[in-house]
This record gives sequence, C-alpha cells and structure tokens, in this order.
Amino acid sequence: MSERDDEEREFDLKWADGAEHKEPSARARMLAARWKDNPPGPVPFRADPEHRGSSGRSSWVSTVVVLGCVVAVILLLGYIDFRPY
Repeated sequence: MSERDDEEREFDLKWADGAEHKEPSARARMLAARWKDNPPGPVPFRADPEHRGSSGRSSWVSTVVVLGCVVAVILLLGYIDFRPY
C-alpha cells in the first residue's frame, strides 16, 4: 500500500510542478502599478525603542503594579478569613 501512496504523491508533485502560473490578484496588480512609478522606501524590521510603548511606563512600573495587586488580593482574602471548605 505504501507503493501506491508514493505513486499518488509523485503524481501530485508532477501535476503541481507542471501547473501553469496563476494570474496575480487584483491587489498585487494594483500595488505593482503604484510602485512602478513611486516605489516604497525601506522599512525597518523593528520599530524604534522610543515608539515601542504607548503608555510611557517602564516595565518595572508595570511589574510593581501587578505584584501590588496580587499582594492586595492575598491580604483581602486573609482579612475576610477566607475558608474554601
């Protein structure tokens, strides 16, 4: 049975390799026409570090806020004498 699977797979690969190329999409044609006269400029792979965060807070401030909330919940549960049973 594995020989048959190999033959079918080989047929599929031959069929795929022999297929004619598809026409580009409308968006690809539009971008090609636009970029023909006015090519896009280079774009950096990553953003500049100063534009990374929108809130302006540093990572340690966020960490302190999260840990403070966790401590507050633990103290609140201990204060109301939380018993799960």
